[in-house]
Amino acid sequence: MKFLRPALLGLLSLAYPPLVYLGLGHFEPRWMALPLAGMAVVRAVATRERVWLAAAVGALALAASSMLGNHALPLKLYPVLVNTVLLAVFATSLAYPPSVIERLARLREPELPASGVTYTRRVTQVWCGFFVLNGGIALFTAIGASDETWALYNGLISYVLMGVLFAVEWVVRQQVRARHVHG
Repeated sequence: MKFLRPALLGLLSLAYPPLVYLGLGHFEPRWMALPLAGMAVVRAVATRERVWLAAAVGALALAASSMLGNHALPLKLYPVLVNTVLLAVFATSLAYPPSVIERLARLREPELPASGVTYTRRVTQVWCGFFVLNGGIALFTAIGASDETWALYNGLISYVLMGVLFAVEWVVRQQVRARHVHG
């Protein structure tokens, strides 16, 4: 039960763009805002961290704006909000170490060497760049692209790009670790 809410939120977040795209073909935006409001409430109840509470408030504001104005744009801005929150989390961890990636690395390797700390800091910076770029493209697709393009980018392409970044980082990490073991 402890992992059910986060897993459900994760799945809903992943499925959000295609669900909104498909739903807008059948329902007014104000009705499509209800699932976003529901996700926001569940996130707010499930977390105690300020940043995720702020994200929930942001999602509720988008949902309310869509409900009141019956506009789809606030619904399409949710991926921008997610990227902004993730950027804030990662960037804040650079200002107030340890970085997000260092924390994750220490789960597997508690005695992370100084070279590992430097590397994880650099990876956190790369993720910050990704969130800026991805959020910018999400914003562009929300404002200036068709609903189809928005759904394709935010519901598929952005996740593929994220997967590519994960894969490239994993390959680079193996090379960096091998150099430090043999060097």
